Amino acid sequence: MVATDIGIDLGTASILVYIRGKGVVLKEPSVVAFDRDKNTIKAIGEDARLMLGRTPGNIVAIRPLRQGVISDYTVTEKMLKYFIQKAVGRRTWRKPRISICVPSGVTEVERKAVEDAGYQAGAREVSIIEEPIAAAIGAGIDISKPCGNMIVDIGGGTSDIAVISLGGTVVSTSVKIAGDDFDEAIVRHMRKKHKLLVGERTAEDLKIKIGRCFPSKEPEEMDIRGRDLVTGLPKTVRVTSEETEEALKETTSQIVEAIHGVLEKTPPELAADIADRGIVLTGGGSLLRGLEELITDRTGINTMTAEDPMTAVAIGTGRYVEFIAGDRSDFSAK
Repeated sequence: MVATDIGIDLGTASILVYIRGKGVVLKEPSVVAFDRDKNTIKAIGEDARLMLGRTPGNIVAIRPLRQGVISDYTVTEKMLKYFIQKAVGRRTWRKPRISICVPSGVTEVERKAVEDAGYQAGAREVSIIEEPIAAAIGAGIDISKPCGNMIVDIGGGTSDIAVISLGGTVVSTSVKIAGDDFDEAIVRHMRKKHKLLVGERTAEDLKIKIGRCFPSKEPEEMDIRGRDLVTGLPKTVRVTSEETEEALKETTSQIVEAIHGVLEKTPPELAADIADRGIVLTGGGSLLRGLEELITDRTGINTMTAEDPMTAVAIGTGRYVEFIAGDRSDFSAK
């Protein structure tokens, strides 16, 4: 029986599993609900996400990955095993070959922890691939050519910025500012301006529906509910998209600064290629409205978002599996 080749995007916010020949078969939040009294796992994935901020004292909904790296090894291992079995099913009796992507700034220890978790979850062979390379492959860029490509992958916990040429990273940086920080910025803004306490899920909902980081001619509004910090009672507040722009200004500026920093270190020939080809955005965080315009405005370089930014890293990780499996002609054709 042929072994299954699997690519895993081990993200802070969600985990995506790509199976060779099938595409992305699973996308679930990387959240685990844990019963502290019985020391058992109650739920994993979407079921556990629904419990965030809504659990009794003995059950905690945790994210075992923080800012792109493993913060709770045992829980991550169980979560990986669960997702691999859910994606592959129990049909296969030969261990799969797995590729897992990690942020470009991880240490050797963190890389080893991811590798070990892969083996413990039942892999026959584990390959570690850097996120920007996976994102570039998934975005449809031919990374094997001697040509500069700039990729900005904004996930849940980290933003990876890299210049890629000849299948490798030339200049890169990884900043611990991404989608989760956008949510936190909104929570802080609501507390400061409206004296309203809102949860992570409410902030994320607001960000997705009306959040933006660049001025728009068509302002949007949305009602959000939370707890009034003055009275302690539930309260509803109407929020505008201009307010979200104000709330997200600081965090988005830090990402733009990181892009600027990478461009400053890029060799002139590759910088010329990037000016010509533009900057490609991937990752869930890149879906924030106005981000393309903001980066274009600040750098003067045309910026575009990949066709399917959410799954680009998972697809790229899976195609990397195909590449090392020996299907080089198939890989370059993609």
